[in-house]
Parts: sequence; C-alpha cells; structure tokens
Amino acid sequence: MRPLHLFVLCSALGLVACSPSDPRQSASASLANDMLLPAYQAWASASAQLPVSAQALCATPQPADNALPQARQDLQTAQRSWAALQPLQLGPLSEGNRAWQVQFWPDKKNLVRRQVENLIDQHPALSRAQLERASVVVQGLSAYEYLLFDSQLDLARPADRQRYCALLGHIAGHQQQLSAQILAELQGEQGFLKHLQQFPNTRFAEADEALAELLRAQVNGLDLLKKKLGTAIGKLSKGIPQPLQAEFWRSQASLDSLAAAVHSAEQLWQGQADQGIASLLDDTQQPLRQRIDQAYADIRQQLAALQQPLDKLLSNDAGRAQLDALYVSLDRLHRLQERDLAGALGIQLGFNAHDGD
Repeated sequence: MRPLHLFVLCSALGLVACSPSDPRQSASASLANDMLLPAYQAWASASAQLPVSAQALCATPQPADNALPQARQDLQTAQRSWAALQPLQLGPLSEGNRAWQVQFWPDKKNLVRRQVENLIDQHPALSRAQLERASVVVQGLSAYEYLLFDSQLDLARPADRQRYCALLGHIAGHQQQLSAQILAELQGEQGFLKHLQQFPNTRFAEADEALAELLRAQVNGLDLLKKKLGTAIGKLSKGIPQPLQAEFWRSQASLDSLAAAVHSAEQLWQGQADQGIASLLDDTQQPLRQRIDQAYADIRQQLAALQQPLDKLLSNDAGRAQLDALYVSLDRLHRLQERDLAGALGIQLGFNAHDGD
C-alpha cells in the first residue's frame, strides 16, 4: 500500500498510531529484527554447544567413540555461524577488538600453533583466568581448530587429551561467554538493535545514518572475503597460492565459511519480505538492483560448482581457474555495492576497516 493511501485509510479509521513510515526506517528495523538478531542468536547457540562437546571429549577415563567427531562437527557449526556475521559486524562486535577474540586471521607466521604450544608449556595446568589474560591468538576458533584438526594432534590419544583438554575447555567457555554477552548487549534497552529501529536516538540521528552503518558493514565484509580468498589463491602474493593462509584451512572449511558469509550478505541485501537494502532503490535504479542480484546469483552458482576443498582446487589448473573466476565475481559484487549502490542511495561509506591489511 502506498504511503498516501495508507494515510487516508488511517485518517478514516481514526487510528492515530497508524501513520506512513519512512521506508529507510522500515528497512533498518526489519533488518535488525529479521536478519541481524537471528544471525547473532545462531552464533550464540552454536558457541554454547562447544563446552558440551569439549567436556564430552575430555571425559575420563575414556570418551565415547563419537566424542571427537562430535566436537569437530560442533566447531564447524560455530565456524559457519561466525562466518555469517562477517558482513554483520556491527555494534558491540565491532568494538574493543572482540572479533579478534573469535578468529585470528591472517596467521602469516603460524602464530596459532606457536602461541598455543608456548601457553601450555608455560601453564601445564592452565586455568580459565590464565587464558583470559593471554593473547587473542589462543582464545578463539582458530586455536580451537588447531586443537581439533591439526595433523600433528589427535585428541583421541590420552596423552594429547591430557596436554590440551584444559585449553580446549577454556576456549569453549570463552566463546560461549563472549557470544552470549554480545547478544545481550545487542538486545538491551539501549542496545544496537533498538538504535536501528527508532530515530533519532543516542547513536543515530536518522535512518540514513543507520543504513550507512549496515551498508558499511556489508561492504567491509565483502572486502574481507575477497582478501581472504585472494590471499589463499595468490591474488595478493604475486600469483603464488598461499593455501595455509586460507580461513579455517586445517578443517578444510574455507569455502564453506565463504559461502555462509556470502549468503548472509545477500540476506542483508534482500531482507525479509523485500525489506532489505535492495528495497530502497527506486524505479529508475532497478537496473542496478538487477546487476547486484545477478552478481549474487553468479557467486552462488560458482560456489555450488566447487566440489573439492580449496587446497585440492589449488592443486590443478581447472580448480585454480574456478577459484580465479570466483575471486573476480566477488570483486565485481564488492565494487557494485561499495561504489554504485552507495552512490545511488546517497550514502557516504567513509573509512574501510580493512584498508591497510
């Protein structure tokens, strides 16, 4: 229903509270409730499962046969839910270097392994407080992945469980607490989600500022995805692939992570019931919307066609060609949203959080 018709209907019915809404405010509120909140809830839920499977794996004297596979599966669920937040790093997650506590990337010098081993050497009976005081390198999913997937470790072995289980449990607890705290801050009375729904507020003077924040997060997330893939396939290293620089390479979850992040970015673009960023383009801007829709569709199709993990694809010409084409498509999508879309909506994106990486 058009705003004018809605106003006439509301007046006739005497409904004071029924008034035409600002489409930008409507989009912002819908994205907050229907997209951001469920994504952060999924991350908190996945993180809450980590201590459960870590405890089962570290049970004495002998864990169940399925304990290690279950712990690995729970980690991969947490990885996907975290990846889905990469285009949605807003509010409390974007503050205080909290994202580094979840994932350390890029690990150019294998710091994850080195710092994990050094921490355990220094504190064989590691406490939660000692982990909290340690580097973010050993607090997050990258270190958790090292413990569960590194080829030199096997937590099915009693000696490895004895050495690493305390750290495994403390990281799991840290991730559960961190994700729950961020979710609570998002949902608070003065939380970021509230600030996306009614304007003006203490954070945003108007809906345009909130939408600029949402679009900036999406564009920065796409830029980060492009850099993660580009680093691994050699686009950023003089044509020499760096598979050990890929995201979550030990668990071979690099492409799954990328797919989850792209899906999340597309959800922010489309929204529920066409209440996403795309809905703000007027009739004259529909060709741009179609180009962005097609860019997402191309990436989805390309990801679906990748039938091997990233390292396997890098080992042959055909696989490298597929990855190169995917990088080009990501770059196209990123530029369409960073330049064309921001310009069409009259939004100034400003500083890119990943410039200079």
